[in-house]
Amino acid sequence: MKYQSQAVAKPYFVAAIGLFVAQILFGLIMGLQYVIGDFLFPEIPFNVARMVHTNLLIVWILFGFMGAAYYLVPEESECELFSPKLALLMFWIFLAAGALTILGYLLVPYAALAELTGNSLLPTMGREFLEQPTITKIGIVIVALAFLFNIGMTVLKGRKTVITLVLLLGLTGLAVFFLFSFFNPDNLVKDKFYWWWVVHLWVEGVWELILGAILAFVLIKTTGVDREVIEKWLYVIIALALITGIIGTGHHYYWIGTPDYWQWWGSIFSAMEPLPFFMMTVFAFNMVNQRRRNHPNQAAVLWALGTAVMAFLGAGVWGFLHTLSPVNYYTHGTQITAAHGHMAFYGAYAMVVLTIISYAMPMLNGRTAANSGKSQVVEMWSFWLMTVSMVFITLFLTGAGVLQTYMQRYTDNPQPFMVVQGRLELFYWMREVAGLVFLVGAVLYIISFFVGGEEPEQA
Repeated sequence: MKYQSQAVAKPYFVAAIGLFVAQILFGLIMGLQYVIGDFLFPEIPFNVARMVHTNLLIVWILFGFMGAAYYLVPEESECELFSPKLALLMFWIFLAAGALTILGYLLVPYAALAELTGNSLLPTMGREFLEQPTITKIGIVIVALAFLFNIGMTVLKGRKTVITLVLLLGLTGLAVFFLFSFFNPDNLVKDKFYWWWVVHLWVEGVWELILGAILAFVLIKTTGVDREVIEKWLYVIIALALITGIIGTGHHYYWIGTPDYWQWWGSIFSAMEPLPFFMMTVFAFNMVNQRRRNHPNQAAVLWALGTAVMAFLGAGVWGFLHTLSPVNYYTHGTQITAAHGHMAFYGAYAMVVLTIISYAMPMLNGRTAANSGKSQVVEMWSFWLMTVSMVFITLFLTGAGVLQTYMQRYTDNPQPFMVVQGRLELFYWMREVAGLVFLVGAVLYIISFFVGGEEPEQA
């Protein structure tokens, strides 16, 4: 750790991992509810478990992004963070707001929560992924603005690099597009049209810039490849990501009442969305092959390479599977969507946060560059357990989705939804087993930071 203020990243990383484990637990609860319908009912109904699962995903990844920015920006800018106290204050506000919101979901009926939090004054609740009470959304905006101010001022007073500028652009987009969560028109078509300006333009637009910046930073530090080479790659990747991601929003507009030209625009540009992810994979492996040094933190290098591969598979390949409008007509909203969502979020965003934590946490804990060899072996086991089990979760959900699409929508004698769900039970049980293995991998990731602490650092 070169700068004292980088230490503010540590609580963000610890909170991210804690919330990640909570998200996995709620995923396992939901998985059981697919096959044992009254599991934990009425204490945690399926709709509440799903809301908590998806909201925890968003919150822990945002904690990870903020921690990553607070760690890498001082190092890239070659100066201390503008205000470490502001960063810590926003951490506690964000954590408290997130915890109270999740407790609200679990302890209060949703309609009562809306009334309790004054949703009638500015109605924003009730929409998928944006279920947060209006007061929580306002809190998120305050935290995001303070965070952007802190990062922006640090970048302004220090060295400017491509990585910090791309990161700042991505973080600014994240804050700006979240403002559309406050726009809740009565017209359902307009509502869905602008709802995707938050959901899609986050995960298939500006978050990709944050992903690219974090990955480039870790690769510069672990490979010793010239910054100019990595920056040229980064320019091309983020340009492609923005062009395909922004216009590719159209693949969500197929069936919501928008003009039919979106079927062409959406199909063509979203079919191109795998390209930046493929380039990211080539970029990561190229940088590692051209490396000028063997960095002692081989676990972080493994996570970086894994991020590029899994992001391409989950966001690119599985996204392409059902992105063309003639295919999406049948698959929309089936388990194929869930398969794509799981691998894409894990591969692109969960893994890049785990990458930066793997790289930075040893130094935040006072080590020179890496954890001990024994610790890294445990961490690599966690990498393979989580990654392989996520591949299986995706394959099982894909199998369920293909069968569901055929039996429920494509066959000459379509069967009712619940009848089809009963036929998919085997896939759901296998998905649950894979989810348990994933949890073991996450626990090993945490354990790895406490293993072999006294041993010297080694590759």
